[in-house]
Amino acid sequence: MKLSLTPEQTAAVEGARAFARARLHPRVTEFEERGVPKELVRELGDAGLLGALVGDEWGGRPLDPVTWGLVTEEIGKVCCNTRYILTVHASIVAGTLARWGSAAQKSEWLPRLARGEALAAFALSEPDVGSDAASVRTCYEKTDDGFILRGAKRWTSLGALADVFLVIARDANGENGRAVTAFLVPRQLAGVRVEPIRGMMAARGSHIAELHFDNVKLSRADAVGRPGAGFTYVTSTALDLGRYSVAWSAVAVAQAAIEAMVSYALRREQFGRPLQDFQLVKAMVGDAVTDTHAARALCLHAGELRRAADPEAIMATNVAKQFAARVATRTTAAALQLHGANGLSSDYDVERLFREARVLEIIEGSTQIQQLLLGDYGLQTYARATGYP
Repeated sequence: MKLSLTPEQTAAVEGARAFARARLHPRVTEFEERGVPKELVRELGDAGLLGALVGDEWGGRPLDPVTWGLVTEEIGKVCCNTRYILTVHASIVAGTLARWGSAAQKSEWLPRLARGEALAAFALSEPDVGSDAASVRTCYEKTDDGFILRGAKRWTSLGALADVFLVIARDANGENGRAVTAFLVPRQLAGVRVEPIRGMMAARGSHIAELHFDNVKLSRADAVGRPGAGFTYVTSTALDLGRYSVAWSAVAVAQAAIEAMVSYALRREQFGRPLQDFQLVKAMVGDAVTDTHAARALCLHAGELRRAADPEAIMATNVAKQFAARVATRTTAAALQLHGANGLSSDYDVERLFREARVLEIIEGSTQIQQLLLGDYGLQTYARATGYP
């Protein structure tokens, strides 16, 4: 697929590429060991990389979905830990708030998020709740002037560094306990406690944390969207935005793996010949190229549908996420295999890429959840095509 970009789109993608090379590439190892620093968030904001889903009126620099995807690929190809800021902060939280937030919430938070003056995280997963997101146990009780929030969240990317959390909780006294509401919870509120999670296989520099909410007092103005409709609207929007970003992130990791494979195959010699001369090496590179091009094409298709506000965009995004995440796993495994024992060393990028690819099959809907969802979609869609009632 030949991609034709406008001058504005080209400038945005090239700007992200230049930023990644100059500001991220030299510090990848540092970020991996110490985590991305808070000052990087402001740098990303100054570079216009955090306001892609925020309107001009709120200080954003809006990008169409295709351009935003290509920008995410450029950043993710160089530094996965920085890419989490684009996925969680700029896509999931800022994008969801831009759609469902009140005028007061948008006025207070969107300019700060777009400029990188405040960092946001999305708090959905819990110690005992992962894929079954509708069954969150973190709960709230209504009071005369607001809400009391209690419970815990786990695996919150950027949680240890964030200034504000988009928290999903259920009504403790609601019908069947299933009514869900989203809240904006500033970190400094009394009762908010953050515990960093160590020892992660991947996303080591993305400040993953466990969050505790011990009778946190919230005002009515802290609810995002209509109370009780938080899963249908807010959570669904957040997950859709997250899956689109993760799909492009998988393309980024796969593309980085291809480039590492090629570089190694050109330089490395075995049996007196460069690796590139061996047919099995060419086959590995060929499969990786085919897979990655196909994943990128699915992402571009999803992006075009999102730009056109086509109802099929959500399912196209699921298809892209499911396929691209698997491609990232296959391609990074092949890249590591091609490197032999060197691939097991952190001296080579493929070791990090292999680890980072695995998490993409788990976050924002595991591969198995995506399979079930797409299976239902296929049965319904193509049953109609066959004329089956």
